[in-house]
Amino acid sequence: MKTALISVRSLMGLLFLFSSTTYLFKLITPPEPTGVMKVFSDGLQASIYLLPTVKVIELICGLAFLTGRFVSLATILISPIIVNILLIHAFLGPEGLPIAIFLVLANLFVAYNYKENYKPLFKM
Repeated sequence: MKTALISVRSLMGLLFLFSSTTYLFKLITPPEPTGVMKVFSDGLQASIYLLPTVKVIELICGLAFLTGRFVSLATILISPIIVNILLIHAFLGPEGLPIAIFLVLANLFVAYNYKENYKPLFKM
């Protein structure tokens, strides 16, 4: 089980690290979105602050997943981002749905393995 946890955690970390560094350092020019995905993307770009903030959080969480430090915090911080990734691909761009489903399942798996760390959050 420990090997699976490290593998899944590392895959998530690499995915978020790759995604954030390519965006922040403009290493890859993403393909131009079309249709409703373009409208949504233009709205995100117009907000100016939202995408850089999300990418910095992805970078921090990716590093946490790769190093194995603060993993419990990283699963909490990345959860709303993963939910939005899933919903965007479920409703606007279904071609990215397999990766989004992997991220949801992987985050649930990692959080489950660190469940002892969350118990104090639910005590009165």
